[in-house]
Amino acid sequence: MSSTDPRVTVLSGGGGGAKLAHGLARAIADLTVVVNTADDAVVYGLSVSPDLDTVMYTLAGLANRETGWGVGGDTFTTLDAMTRLGEDTWFRIGDQDLATNVVRTTRLRAGAQLSEVTGQLAAALGVRASLLPMTDDWVATVVDTDVGRLGFQEYFVGRRHQDEVRGIVLDGVEEARPAPGVLEALAAADVVVVGPSNPFVSIGPILAVPGVRDALAGTSARRVGVSPIVGGRALKGPAAAMLTALGHETSALGVARLYAGLLDLYVIDEQDRHLAPEIEALGLPVAVLATVMDDPDDRERLARELLDAARG
Repeated sequence: MSSTDPRVTVLSGGGGGAKLAHGLARAIADLTVVVNTADDAVVYGLSVSPDLDTVMYTLAGLANRETGWGVGGDTFTTLDAMTRLGEDTWFRIGDQDLATNVVRTTRLRAGAQLSEVTGQLAAALGVRASLLPMTDDWVATVVDTDVGRLGFQEYFVGRRHQDEVRGIVLDGVEEARPAPGVLEALAAADVVVVGPSNPFVSIGPILAVPGVRDALAGTSARRVGVSPIVGGRALKGPAAAMLTALGHETSALGVARLYAGLLDLYVIDEQDRHLAPEIEALGLPVAVLATVMDDPDDRERLARELLDAARG
C-alpha cells in the first residue's frame, strides 16, 4: 500500500463481493464498502445483518471459508441449548456470531443507528476499511414465489432458495435514505467497484435507495463492475436461477445488460471471453480476468488486476 493508492468504494452483498473487498483491502489503504442491508431480519429477537457481517468477518480475517458465512471455527452451544428448549433453530447462528448480533441489537435498542454500530463492531474486530450499511432505515427484500410471498431469509435460508422466483419487492426502500457517508464515498472515490454479488438482491437494493443510483451515475470515478456469473452459473447462491426466472439471459452478458449505462468497465472471467464482443456492443468496455477467488492471494491478485484495468 502507498499514499498514491486510489480511493476505492465497493458496492457489495456477501459472498463474492466480500471476497473482492478483502482483496482490495490487502491491496490499497483507502477503501469504503457499502453493503446491502435489505436481507436484514429479526431472528430469535435479534437484529441480524447477514451481508454486513459476512463482509465484516471477511475483512477481519474471521470468516468461515467453508460456508461463506459466520465465523470460522465457531461453536453452536447456544443454538443447541435453544433446540433442547423447543426453539425451531432453522437459522444457524454460531456462538461468536450470536455475540455480534446481541451487541448490535442492544446498541440499536439504546438508540444508536446501524451505521454507527457497524463502525463500532468493525473497529473492534480490527477492520481498517470503512464499512457502511446502504441505509440506516429498514428495507426488506420480499420474494414472490409459486408458494406465495416470502421474506428473504425464509426464501434463502429456510427454504434453501429452491422456490421459483416470480418477482422481487423492496419494502420500505422508497422512504429510505442513504446512510451517512454513502453518497460522499461515491462522490469522492477514484474507482467505484460494483462487486460480483447478486444483481437483484444484493446490488439492486443498494441502487434502489433514493439518491444512490444518481450518485453512481454522476460520480467522476471510474466505475467498474465484476460479473457474478462465470461460465453461465453463479459460483454460489441463487443469482443464476433468478436471472433465468426473471427473464434475463443467464450469463455475464445478461448481467451486463442490467448495468449498461452505469459502468465504464465490466470485468468478466476468462471462461466468458467469447461474450466480450456482445457486451462491448452495449457500449460497455470489457476486461477479461481470472475472477474466481479460491484464496486470499487470488482475491488480492484480482483486486490489483482490476485496478490496473480501471486505470486503462
